[in-house]
Amino acid sequence: MKKLMTAVAAASLTLSAAAHDIVPGEPQQQPILLQGGTVYTVVNGVKEDTDLLLVDGKISAIGKDLATPEGAQVVDVSGKHLYPGVIAMDTTLGLKEIEAVRATEDSEETGAITPEVSGHVAYNPDSEVIPTIRYNGISHAQVVPQGDLIAGRSSLLQLDGWTYEDAGERLNVGVHVNWPRVGVSSSWWETRSPAEQRKANAEARKNLKRAFIEAKAYYDAKQAGELNGTDLRWEAMLGLFDGSGTLYVHANDQRQIQEAMTLTKEFGFDWVLMGARDAWRMADTLAEADVRVVYGAPFGLPSRHDEAFDQAFSTPAALADAGVDFAISYPGYWDVRNLPFAAGNAVAYGLDKDAALRAITLTPAEFMGVADRVGSLEVGKQATVVISAGDLLDPIGQNVEMLFIEGRMVDLNNRHLQLYNKYQQKP
Repeated sequence: MKKLMTAVAAASLTLSAAAHDIVPGEPQQQPILLQGGTVYTVVNGVKEDTDLLLVDGKISAIGKDLATPEGAQVVDVSGKHLYPGVIAMDTTLGLKEIEAVRATEDSEETGAITPEVSGHVAYNPDSEVIPTIRYNGISHAQVVPQGDLIAGRSSLLQLDGWTYEDAGERLNVGVHVNWPRVGVSSSWWETRSPAEQRKANAEARKNLKRAFIEAKAYYDAKQAGELNGTDLRWEAMLGLFDGSGTLYVHANDQRQIQEAMTLTKEFGFDWVLMGARDAWRMADTLAEADVRVVYGAPFGLPSRHDEAFDQAFSTPAALADAGVDFAISYPGYWDVRNLPFAAGNAVAYGLDKDAALRAITLTPAEFMGVADRVGSLEVGKQATVVISAGDLLDPIGQNVEMLFIEGRMVDLNNRHLQLYNKYQQKP
């Protein structure tokens, strides 16, 4: 009993230590006029010495020398850079806190086929990690459940809310599939023989295909009014068959990607390729097939001995040159903060700067069906704005000073900043 009580107490302390004390911003109460900044609209170019007027949580006007509404808060942003909030795809933000502490992780459900799982249900808006992410200009994150084959559904959340209900930009965006392995691993931790690995890979592909067949049969029966009961797994996948939902396929190896293209074509799915480390090897094929790609290895090491050291860095430029519709992601949770810098690194390796900014703002919004609300600075869209003293994509020059989400001022204080300020005072 004494050991049990000690364990419970330790878990309680761990959980309390993993919760930040930063209060979400209040809804916008008055017009806010941001005067004289450099505005990166994403869709209409870069506008120098331009004003941005925020009213009732939306962008009301963009232009030079805008009239100041009565009762407006005026903010001089001369010399500053104004961007739409960065949108991070393929994250486990709010699902993990400390990997070594099991009680702070809730990212994966038991079982290989769990499409009914929703990432936002386990989302912790008090995660100590979230404020550190916002500090680099990230306003939204796609929270993705983890798993074996069909992991569940992701949700897009804005990063300044009390609960997932008020943080939800779009819940249950789409179903996520982790494509089965196709190769044989020789890693030291792999204890199975090559034959055993091939057998396991084939069985996984068979199980995945069977799941889609059963889900389609369930859909057809429901359309015909012939269902005898409800299966929550297949209910979660209905949107894939009527076109209202998106399938997100996580695959890196070229052979995986080719298999995924065949299956999604067979079922007619609206789908997005996630990860896509080998996308550069088949960029023309992906472009011809109109496959949308979320490239998730922007700082990755070479996958093969004969690949160039900078292959991961130059892949976004290769995708752009081939005409692939792509976004850039930085999968994970605490390291998601590096997403703007990953886009900037891609610029250093040949990607157009405007394309890099689009790849972490408007394109993710398009892929998740919210481009009418976020992803660019346009009149009528959400007043979600990042103000930086330097280039947002430059890890040295970037200095985010303000962040608005739907016109609300976000408190940029965070644990890292607190520790920095603390040790600045150490003799």
